[in-house]
Amino acid sequence: MLLVLLLAVAAGFGVLQLWAGSGPSRANMTVLIPEGASLSRAATELEKAGAIRSAGQFLLLSKVLGGGKSIKAGEYRVPAGLSQSDLLKMLQGGQTLQRFVRVPEGTPSILVYETLMKAPQLGGPVSVPAEGSVLPDSYAYNRGDTRQGVLARMQKAMDVYLAKAWEKRKPGIAVSTPQEALVLASIVEKETGKPEERRTVAAVYSNRLRVGMMLQADPTIIYPITKGKPLGRRILQSELRAKTAYNTYAMTGLPAGPIANPGKESIDAVLDPAQSSALYFVADGTGGHVFADTLEQHNANVQKWYALRRARGEM
Repeated sequence: MLLVLLLAVAAGFGVLQLWAGSGPSRANMTVLIPEGASLSRAATELEKAGAIRSAGQFLLLSKVLGGGKSIKAGEYRVPAGLSQSDLLKMLQGGQTLQRFVRVPEGTPSILVYETLMKAPQLGGPVSVPAEGSVLPDSYAYNRGDTRQGVLARMQKAMDVYLAKAWEKRKPGIAVSTPQEALVLASIVEKETGKPEERRTVAAVYSNRLRVGMMLQADPTIIYPITKGKPLGRRILQSELRAKTAYNTYAMTGLPAGPIANPGKESIDAVLDPAQSSALYFVADGTGGHVFADTLEQHNANVQKWYALRRARGEM
């Protein structure tokens, strides 16, 4: 009896070692479990990849020790040496490999399109989205997802955020609709890269809208030329004078539409601008801007900026 007991204990220990001990793989790998695959099919795929030694053994141990929870299809990142026990937990938990598409704040829609087209393991066609319709963020996706599906999530995120932000808007702001807020936010996004300046830049443009001044935002000149991509050169005088639906040097009010996809912070800045009477701003040489209430003050600031550029050899 003692011998039988010892043999049973040894056998049980051996089974547990097979189940919970290190697997055969010596490097991380990716395994795809097809949609609708059974546990038996999953075991076959794992054996082919070298994540387990035997599909039959994995299937038997899974049924005896792994419970009856179903597995989920998808692409799995299997670490080197992962045990059969942990492999089954991964499949049952649906811990699939997630990839990400990142859309930085201020990205124009043409670049959103190009990013989606380049994203690995995404499928299907997609069109260039409407400018301003995408909320900049990082979006997770799985192998086999469609580009259109990912884009739809990006656009829904913008719709939801803009609606919520609009409900919390400050009374008396210069824009009267969510779409106008989106347009102005896209200009603010392109005009400053400093988070602490966004609300003041928003205040300048809001003040200009109220008094009927031209916004005179350089990025609005560039947008019709490049669809938001970098111009790569200085703006020409002819472009400053060009009559387009976007050139805020040749028109008052807002341009015809957004010039980029603004982030949450720029939307918030437009809907709650700083308390400021400033109507002008110019670069200060540090990546930020200096603001002025009067043209006289602004001209003085411009001269300081020119002097700094000359000292740097930029003019």
